[in-house]
Amino acid sequence: MKLAMQPQHRNRISRLKVRYSTRCAFEVSLRANSTKRKQIEPSMKTNRILALGALVVSVLALPAAQAADYAKKNDIVSVASSAGSFKTLVAAVKAAGLVETLQGAGPFTVFAPTDDAFAKLPAGTVESLLKPENKAKLVAVLTYHVVPGKVMAADVKTMKAKTVNGQELSIKVADGKVTVDNATVIKTDVAASNGVIHVIDTVVLPK
Repeated sequence: MKLAMQPQHRNRISRLKVRYSTRCAFEVSLRANSTKRKQIEPSMKTNRILALGALVVSVLALPAAQAADYAKKNDIVSVASSAGSFKTLVAAVKAAGLVETLQGAGPFTVFAPTDDAFAKLPAGTVESLLKPENKAKLVAVLTYHVVPGKVMAADVKTMKAKTVNGQELSIKVADGKVTVDNATVIKTDVAASNGVIHVIDTVVLPK
């Protein structure tokens, strides 16, 4: 014999079923969202790490880039070119193919003759040295003005200094004056990124 269920009981059971179904669906949704977040969060974290790494690299690279830019604009050749009083010297360096060398890491100490110093040479000397067939001689003259290393005025003393040419310059310090062979140093410590320039009033010639 079946017992008849009262209408109010049936309604109550129906409501309970609905609540149960709704709760189950909500829990399933929560679990799905949680799984999705777990999948997304590592990706977001990885992206943040990559972005931070890129920022750090760019910040670290900036000083290096600035240093390279400074070196390029302030090497010995660039400094001599911008000074305005070494036009003949710069032209000779270019004709001798020594630009790249004097823009290298160095350091170098250059005893740089001014335009007036070159003008003191016998007539036709500069023009002759600049000819392609005399390139080897021009290189020998120019490298005689270059000493390896960075020698500041305070470090200069009476001595023999071996040049890039291979021969030695005779440097003398007396009565507050510095001479290099037969040339007088008229300005010292002109800074460059790859060395230093000391200005001389006469072109010195190898033996």
